[in-house]
Amino acid sequence: MRVLVVMNFGPDPATPQRGRWVVDQVEALRQGGLEVDLFTFQPGKRNYLPAVRAIRRRLGSDDYDLIHAHYGLAGWCALLAGAKPLIVTFHGTDVRHRVVGPLSRRLSRRIALTAGASRALFGSEAGRPGLALEPGRNAVLPCGADLSRFAPRDRTEARIRLGLDPESPRLFFPADPGRPEKRFDRAREVADRAGATLLTGGGIDPDEMSLWLNAANAVLVTSDYEGFGLACLESLACDVPVISTPVGIAPHVLGGLPNSLCADFELEAWSDFAGGLLAKEDPRTPGRPRAESLSARRMADRVALAYGETLDRGEG
Repeated sequence: MRVLVVMNFGPDPATPQRGRWVVDQVEALRQGGLEVDLFTFQPGKRNYLPAVRAIRRRLGSDDYDLIHAHYGLAGWCALLAGAKPLIVTFHGTDVRHRVVGPLSRRLSRRIALTAGASRALFGSEAGRPGLALEPGRNAVLPCGADLSRFAPRDRTEARIRLGLDPESPRLFFPADPGRPEKRFDRAREVADRAGATLLTGGGIDPDEMSLWLNAANAVLVTSDYEGFGLACLESLACDVPVISTPVGIAPHVLGGLPNSLCADFELEAWSDFAGGLLAKEDPRTPGRPRAESLSARRMADRVALAYGETLDRGEG
């Protein structure tokens, strides 16, 4: 099987981690024996028409069995270029955004398979509608965590490697503080009230993210919504406690885990829980087995199965 994967969320110097989850899935699909090419272009209005032309040229010169786009606007570019059969995985903001969301829902009616990075994307969240459910034309296809990069490490060693004070209590907000839906304001309030230094993501090299997670006493996921919630899963792969709003996969993977919390945001309750973790010498949560169930390798197997089923149905 030969597949073209299309993505408009590639890394740049300011955000080197952007889109790494798609690259991880492509690499896992290749390891599984599929022939997969990756076409990446940068977001922005001026890039969409050139991308359509480039994808059309690629489709005209190479024989692909199937095209798989990640994110709604990349899906539209593939569709306008003549991609058939076309699968699109929607990741979150492309569904919840007030402008892009309606475009994504319109696109979902014109493709062979509509996939969400989590089941949450097929329902409303934070007052924002999700994708429509159509029997036989929906799937949940996460990218999963690359467990070769994320694993438990000694917390003191991680802090020293990053040039941090090994004794200072730290909480980690694993997103770009400038993204309003991630709610950095909440994380800052929790850290201030709990008496911890707050570390933030946004420009961390993907190969160093495991160090930052292991350096923290706990990870704060304060988002209004998440398409999947990969940071939560990567934290669990490191056995690092997670405090999260019930978004994306958090309710599924955090339920019943000691030293982790999945609950609606409430400053006093969250701060008290974080303070309890900070009072422990080396707080950990037994999360890696749950991360393993949603690893990049296992999720790639699910994606390959969806490819085969789509082709067997003769979808165009």
